[in-house]
Amino acid sequence: MSTIDWLVMTGTLAAIVTYGVLMTRKVDNVKSYLLGDKDLKWYTIGLSVMATQASAITFLSTPGQAYNSGLGFAQFYFGLPIAMVILCVFVLPIYYRLNVYTAYEYLEGRFDVRVRTLTAILFLIQRGLAAGITIYAPAIILSSILGWSLGLTILLIGVVVIFYTVMGGTKAVSVTQKQQMIVILCGMVAAGVVVVMKMPADVSFGDALNVAGKLGKLEVLDFKFDLNDRYNLWSALLGGTFLFLSYFGTDQSQVQRYLSGKSLTESRLGLLFNGIFKVPMQFLVLFVGIMVFVFFLFQAPPIHFNKANLDKVRTSEYATDLDALEEEYATINITAESASTAMVEAMQGDNEASILSAKTNLAAALDARNEIAAQVDELITTVDPDAIVEDRDYVFITFIINYLPIGLVGLLLAVIFSAAMSSTSSELNALATTSMVDIYRRSVVKDKDDAHYFTASKWLTIGWGCVALTFAAFANLFDNLIQAVNIIGSLFYGVILGVFAVAFFVKHVGGRAVLIAAIIAEIFVAGTFIATSLGYIDLAYLWLNLIGCMLTVGLAVLFQGGRSSTGEVVEERPLD
Repeated sequence: MSTIDWLVMTGTLAAIVTYGVLMTRKVDNVKSYLLGDKDLKWYTIGLSVMATQASAITFLSTPGQAYNSGLGFAQFYFGLPIAMVILCVFVLPIYYRLNVYTAYEYLEGRFDVRVRTLTAILFLIQRGLAAGITIYAPAIILSSILGWSLGLTILLIGVVVIFYTVMGGTKAVSVTQKQQMIVILCGMVAAGVVVVMKMPADVSFGDALNVAGKLGKLEVLDFKFDLNDRYNLWSALLGGTFLFLSYFGTDQSQVQRYLSGKSLTESRLGLLFNGIFKVPMQFLVLFVGIMVFVFFLFQAPPIHFNKANLDKVRTSEYATDLDALEEEYATINITAESASTAMVEAMQGDNEASILSAKTNLAAALDARNEIAAQVDELITTVDPDAIVEDRDYVFITFIINYLPIGLVGLLLAVIFSAAMSSTSSELNALATTSMVDIYRRSVVKDKDDAHYFTASKWLTIGWGCVALTFAAFANLFDNLIQAVNIIGSLFYGVILGVFAVAFFVKHVGGRAVLIAAIIAEIFVAGTFIATSLGYIDLAYLWLNLIGCMLTVGLAVLFQGGRSSTGEVVEERPLD
């Protein structure tokens, strides 16, 4: 990486962190530290909410997802606007009326302290695991591409995030996320423009779109109802909506963002902003991945995108086998480029017969390319049985490093680091808040002064940062990073949402019934996931959100029977 790229990357990151620290240097009490001064405008809330969800995984993994599968992944987000409207109408007014620190405080008044504690613990488990992945995922890829040690990369990301999160609390998270989101959006737009400009001179933007369309990369909607299909319209509108309802309505890392709003109206506008603009943002990220795919039709892609894996083979006894495969791969890429050029010329001449012929030849070349890549994967696993051969998460970063102009490489790396920092800081802040409010202050150390809880909040932030760093140091990649976070969330979000759904809408159910229901439902969801992983059941993970929620609600109603709830109605109270 050039000196200019280093300066752009480090300068951008340093400016964001410095801004966050300076803007929150006067935070000196537990209320401001955990909840902010409740002065954020809707656009800051909206950008902060988007930045919390849009981790580095989004910008590393999603283009690779599009590179392999096209725009179909966009369906995953179709339930988001629906969830935002439901939350704005039913959930936000309750949180604001009760003036709570965390979403789980509400559950004690509605049920009892056991339900509050259980739900908080479920959140802490899943979000603690996710925090480790959001550090580890970009770290392992950046370390491979930049030649840094993995431990150093993990430590760099983690220490910087822990520093400004500890210094300024939730407000530092929100104000830095606004700047990070602006950098992220500008960087992705720039990447999209550059990849189009890097196409051959006789291939226009329209031609690139036509090629992608002919190869099925622009197909968005899949109406087929298949429980084992992760990305179709039905899993998105049903399972996805429940996932987003739980994530944005009951996950403290998101709830904390909009509880810092200046008013209920500002928070509602912030969530609606997220619901409106998140889907187009995902289309932008996926579109960049598709343009990278088209680019690599005319420019030979690496035989394997994870260079570290190839280096292992090159220093082994199988180096000559790899050389032979690379020679064959180069020949196939020449055929692919020729077929791609022929397809463009046929489309420009509107010659359907030639288009079909070129498409057939190109499809055959791509199949042959994939077969060679599969043989390389076998070589890699022969040399290192523990190696991760799934390389789609390395596609976009490879394009950035090898084909973007000087300066823009640094900006895009800053985008990835910013995304990692923004999501991780939200998670650490939410973990510390939930630990403090729902566990430590409620059940462990009661009746201390504000200074004690303020200091304890900082130590809890550091503690969770260390937990995330430890998990990141020993974690391993899933087949696809963005799926990893969604799978972890789906194991817990449905049950948590079910508890809140009972609290909001089934008033006759009490704490004991919902507690037992939640425990049984969580065990069932975990068992279903294990059975699916072992191949006994064909079920996409998104459906776990719907199953967990409905099972929790149904069992709670069943266990309560005809008895009335003994839970107290939550009363408004001032923050102390």
